[in-house]
Amino acid sequence: MRRRGVTVILGALITALLAAGVMVAPLPYVVLKPGPTVNTLGSDNGSEVIQVKKGETSTSKGQLRLTTVNVQSKVELVWAIEGWLSGEDAVVPKELIYPPNQTVKQVQEQNAQEWKESQTSAETVALRELGYPVLTFVEKITAGGAAEGKLVAGDVITAIDGTRIERPEQITELVRAKPAGTTLTVGYDRDGKAGTAQITTKATADDTPRLGIEIDTKQPNPFDIEIDLEKIGGPSAGLMFSLGIIDKLKPEDLTGGKIIAGTGTIDDNGNVGPIGGIPQKLVGAEKAGAELFLVPKDNCAEALRNAVPGLPMAEVATVDDALAALATFSTGGTPKPCSAS
Repeated sequence: MRRRGVTVILGALITALLAAGVMVAPLPYVVLKPGPTVNTLGSDNGSEVIQVKKGETSTSKGQLRLTTVNVQSKVELVWAIEGWLSGEDAVVPKELIYPPNQTVKQVQEQNAQEWKESQTSAETVALRELGYPVLTFVEKITAGGAAEGKLVAGDVITAIDGTRIERPEQITELVRAKPAGTTLTVGYDRDGKAGTAQITTKATADDTPRLGIEIDTKQPNPFDIEIDLEKIGGPSAGLMFSLGIIDKLKPEDLTGGKIIAGTGTIDDNGNVGPIGGIPQKLVGAEKAGAELFLVPKDNCAEALRNAVPGLPMAEVATVDDALAALATFSTGGTPKPCSAS
């Protein structure tokens, strides 16, 4: 009788909610669901995901799968309840995905821009790993500046006071590390010939030391690389794109014939950043047959709380960490596991 009474009461409550329209009224929540995974070494809708139009490529027996999250933006109470009860989905406040000061279209445009930027960074990092460094060159000499008569437009800055320049920010860091009026030894490459110049920095109105040059970067290489993948946005595929490019342009198979999934943003220096939706991405990877999941270091605590049975996780903070994990796993070893700290 007690069970029957509960059923009657629950039925009456649901009927009342339906009558009031509550069950079908939109709520200020979104539901995050496991999205599709894509093999960056394969094809999508008939086209290669990573296309190398110049240069030789290799074929791998395994897979490097990027992972995604589907966002259900229109949520009614019945769907919210279903999401709360699900072991795979997450119901979160809508403002976490669509900030109140941005329209849905603006969020989509931002995601598209981040998507493009992640591809550019992925290519930059991959090419550097393959032996094609980013070069910082002088784009313009400031009239009356410290470098006038010492450097010329087109010079590649190679070192400052013996410190090798591997990223453009280093120039500003090294120049500002010493007071204005300091003489620096600037190494450069001009038309293929190495040289040095002694340049005494000058102060701006706020006493900031400067060389008096405007710089830009270039990364000479023989390849023409394009990434062709639609309907996915945001920066979280950067790591997997970078690994995919490296695998395609290296003769050896980085996968060892295994299915490896992962996620993570990547910057021009090869650092892997955290992303959202890690629980759903783990579920999507497991469903796609992944044998290992590459987790950004800063997502590891959350990943461990949402671990999927049978899917080991490797902690990565840089692209070099990811390559080390692939090398270890593809030869039968155990990569560095996720840590909660």
